[in-house]
Amino acid sequence: MKIDEISTPAYVINEKRLRENLEILKDVQERSGAKILLAQKAYSAYQTYPLLASYLSGATASGIFEARLAHEEFKTSDGKKCENHVYEPAYKDSDMEELCNICDHVVFNSISQLEHHRSVWEKYVSEGKIKVGLRINPELSAEDAHEIYDPCSPGSRLGIRNENMPDDLPEGVSGLHFHNLCEQGFEPLEETFLKVERDFFRFFPAPRIPDDYDGFILRTMGFEPSDTSYDEEVALDNIPVDTDELDAELGVSGLNKISWINLGGGHHITREDYDREGLIKLVLYIREKYGIEVYLEPGEAIALDAGYLVTTVMDVVDTDRIPVLILDASASCHMPDVIEMPYRPPLKDSEEPGEMNYTYRLSSMTCLAGDVIGDYSFETEKNLGDKLFFEDMAIYSFVKNNTFNGMPLPDIDIMHEDGEVEVLRRFSYEDFKNRL
Repeated sequence: MKIDEISTPAYVINEKRLRENLEILKDVQERSGAKILLAQKAYSAYQTYPLLASYLSGATASGIFEARLAHEEFKTSDGKKCENHVYEPAYKDSDMEELCNICDHVVFNSISQLEHHRSVWEKYVSEGKIKVGLRINPELSAEDAHEIYDPCSPGSRLGIRNENMPDDLPEGVSGLHFHNLCEQGFEPLEETFLKVERDFFRFFPAPRIPDDYDGFILRTMGFEPSDTSYDEEVALDNIPVDTDELDAELGVSGLNKISWINLGGGHHITREDYDREGLIKLVLYIREKYGIEVYLEPGEAIALDAGYLVTTVMDVVDTDRIPVLILDASASCHMPDVIEMPYRPPLKDSEEPGEMNYTYRLSSMTCLAGDVIGDYSFETEKNLGDKLFFEDMAIYSFVKNNTFNGMPLPDIDIMHEDGEVEVLRRFSYEDFKNRL
């Protein structure tokens, strides 16, 4: 069937657009050497995981259920498994053994959590089955960060601040993880890494090249330090020497150093204006200077602009201010970020209020007075039975929806590259009842 024939409400994943995003991410991986992971908290349509696994290095989880999902489903069509990472602010004792069995990387939010679970994870590290990391807090918020999504806000529980990190990397820990971005371009990541490099330098291996970051970028552009205002003194400070000699100079002889770093998520890598060349150069700098693996774990970038929420007009209510369209989709139930952030979701063939002939307020069938999606204008009058297409609805939508007021969950469909739509999942009363 075609998209205008589907039952509503329904999330519709655009397979063509999804693949286009994956092609971009694969190119970044191949040219930079980074490993890119799906952050499942943004997109968990596991029926598409074989497609994703053919492009990406793996997935990352925010807890035991997502970790299980990736372990079971994130593999190529011929059965090849990918990497499975997990980070959670605190782990239950009852989950730790299983996580160590099904994950490749386990990241802890605090030294106390690391030590509390050491008796479990340490044996897996010694057997080479998992790698363990610590999440650090770079204490740098993006300028336009939404407070609700800012892990570096004052009083944040997420990650260890530099002042609370030990002088030495704890035994068994081989990596660092940070995450402080949301819907950002490249520049905030660049700024964040350079701060992490300065503040947490004691945990990095001895530099393998003399360049600092600016010098490295200049060199990739074909310049030599003598041709610019390159700071030779800074570069000389970073000249690679024998690792033991450098450790002795720094007073860290014999201590562990990281072998991998995870730059977190929030990177809109597949957005048209994202500086992917800058990202590639940053990753190359980290890998070339320190010889460590680099991970990125975007969520939105994987399925950005790769889905719709299709809804039907159920009624048109005249009010004392503005006509209201009652839809079978709900902001509160089916796109909660609209209320949480808040934001006004893009809607196909519409404009801002008053810009086209007919302006309506879009609401839903729930009894919540504030369950309002936003005000939109259209070229033509809207009537019962008309379908509307909210855009960019593959991310943070079906992973966050709910059945408040007994609202049915939307179908999850996929529109294949030939335009045919397949129903991946249809929900029923039993799904509502079994959640209670």
